[in-house]
Amino acid sequence: MADNTVRGRSRSVAVNRSLQRAWTAPVRAMNRILGTAEGQANGSGHLGEQSAVVDCGVYVAGRREPGTFSPDEALREACSRDGAFVWLGLHEPSQEQMSAIAHTYGLHELAVEDAVKAEQRPKLEQYSAVHVLVLRTARYVPHSQLTETSQIVETGQMMLFIGERFVITVRHGDATRLAPVRADLEERGVLLEQGPWAVAYAVTDRVVDAYVAVAEQVEADLDILEEGVFSREGGSTVQQIYQMKRELVEFRRAVMPLQRPLATITSSQSRLVPKEIRRYFRDVQDHLTRTVEQVASYDDLLNSVLQARLAQVTVDQNNDMRKIAAWAGISAAWTAIAGVYGMNFSFMPETHWQYGYPVVIALMLGVSVLLYRAFRRNGWL
Repeated sequence: MADNTVRGRSRSVAVNRSLQRAWTAPVRAMNRILGTAEGQANGSGHLGEQSAVVDCGVYVAGRREPGTFSPDEALREACSRDGAFVWLGLHEPSQEQMSAIAHTYGLHELAVEDAVKAEQRPKLEQYSAVHVLVLRTARYVPHSQLTETSQIVETGQMMLFIGERFVITVRHGDATRLAPVRADLEERGVLLEQGPWAVAYAVTDRVVDAYVAVAEQVEADLDILEEGVFSREGGSTVQQIYQMKRELVEFRRAVMPLQRPLATITSSQSRLVPKEIRRYFRDVQDHLTRTVEQVASYDDLLNSVLQARLAQVTVDQNNDMRKIAAWAGISAAWTAIAGVYGMNFSFMPETHWQYGYPVVIALMLGVSVLLYRAFRRNGWL
């Protein structure tokens, strides 16, 4: 009799929970459309005037559970079922919003501060049972031509909190959107069964694939820049080369530091990542290594192009100085002759001759023509 009573109460609680979720789901959906705080709509917490939650799903055995969940509801649902975890996606959360999420999921305050400021370099850290993976996102900014102020690479930050029952992605900037990643991963149920680290792999793979695309497009810009430097017109200026170098440095800061976290994840001695997922991460590491080599070669090429352009500037300056010296030499002949006859001595050659003036002018022109031909033959003019 007691068992029947307990079962009846359990069924009643389950029915009430289902009805409550059915009533609150439309409200949460409307709040997400209007951009209001989900926590305020369902009374689960205060996440600010505009919710930073992009998507929140519960995954069981590689499949997403139907329905809409708030962050705390999703965690309770995942903890109550075997093989389940939460994927919570946030976009540029405020300090208050991130603090509410941290309270629910037990995140360390230092990691929360890093997630809000978005000024971290790629790294992998562990806070108790939660691993924090920081990635720098990048995308190529299209432009009609390279100028002294052109933005070529736009960077952002992606931060992942990876726990036993959840993975939280915090995105800053629009360099890499995660909606396509989530859609692709939800079609790969076998991979999703591996848990939160499968999501970490998918996100990292998308970020590194973006690196590869940016590197290829930057290479095209470098080809145009190099062609301009060595063309007869000299279309590329030193300012354009420096701007390209600054953009490449920003891209390099995103790519280079990621090597160490991936090396830690793919290490055979690592126990924090499932063995099957480590194989996928090794493929990501191969792509990253290729991009690192490309960025290093681009940096060397830019240094060579810059040195070549500076040498061209020096040669152009020398040519200008030779031209100035040549014209100064030609004018010096006129100055010397006019200076001698301008001293007004009484006994000067041909001063009282009728044709003295035109003869002197002709002499000046003749000397100028001879000097011009000499300078022209020697490449000074």
